[in-house]
Amino acid sequence: MAGATTVSSLCSEIAAKIVKRTLLMQLNQTDISGLEFYRQDTPTECSTCVVEPSIALVVQGRKSMMLGEHTFTYDPTRFLITSLDLPARMQVLTASSQKPYLGVVLKLDLAVLSELILQLPLKKSVSGTESGMMLGHSSVELYDAFSRLISLLDEPESLPVLAPVIKREIFWRVLLSEQGQRLRHIVADGSQGLRFVRSVEWLKNHFSEPLRVEALAELATMSKSTFHHHFRQLTSMSPLQYQKRLRLMEARRLMLSESLDASAAAYRVGYESPSQFSREYSRLFGNSPRRDIDLHWQKFAQLNTADTTATMQF
Repeated sequence: MAGATTVSSLCSEIAAKIVKRTLLMQLNQTDISGLEFYRQDTPTECSTCVVEPSIALVVQGRKSMMLGEHTFTYDPTRFLITSLDLPARMQVLTASSQKPYLGVVLKLDLAVLSELILQLPLKKSVSGTESGMMLGHSSVELYDAFSRLISLLDEPESLPVLAPVIKREIFWRVLLSEQGQRLRHIVADGSQGLRFVRSVEWLKNHFSEPLRVEALAELATMSKSTFHHHFRQLTSMSPLQYQKRLRLMEARRLMLSESLDASAAAYRVGYESPSQFSREYSRLFGNSPRRDIDLHWQKFAQLNTADTTATMQF
């Protein structure tokens, strides 16, 4: 690699590739499994999301991710690692039509990470509070690997052979980063961390069912108190709060995509009391279910009107 190559120059290189493939689309899933592009032409308000285990890079602009009381702000100088499914709030802080926010996300492959961990040199264990979300410092090597992976989208015949190789390189470089030891602790095959991740995954897939923390603790082979402690450390919330967040987010999706009313959505996601659902929904989203959905469609209509006006002007 040429000595003049910097993270900044690689970001510009990757940004040009993303712009070519996103146009006005906010989210673009690519032909490379687990690789996604994100574009936003204006700063955004906070919105809820479930962040999957992934590596997220910003190549232009700035973004923040809020997990519980913790805020992770990242830009071209820092990347975000998420090691398990986490309900969070995100916000694009810096973006414009001339210089849109541009991001890249690569989902983690826990099987590949577990295999690579066996080849890592032993390091001292990390002290302090663990978190399922962390920031790492950007490096030329990491961004160069991402640039080469994205370039493969122009070589479809090479994708099946080279994409898995470059993904392994990316995972390897993240494991060698200053946050690699924390990630190793969470995903190492047979470790307590990986068993915990599997129990969280079960909760994510069964959030509409009654919550039994004892059963989740057994799945992670932990005592109930130890499981509760680790859960709060890694997710910044209790198991019950995690379940509620997933239920409320899914209910909102159902009201938007399937036009369910609040009561129907509440029952679908596991609530027995529509009034309790409404109270908890208002605390999370800042408005009652009905008003929140109405405001969403009003904003959607305004954006469509603005887009139509802009198109007519050209």
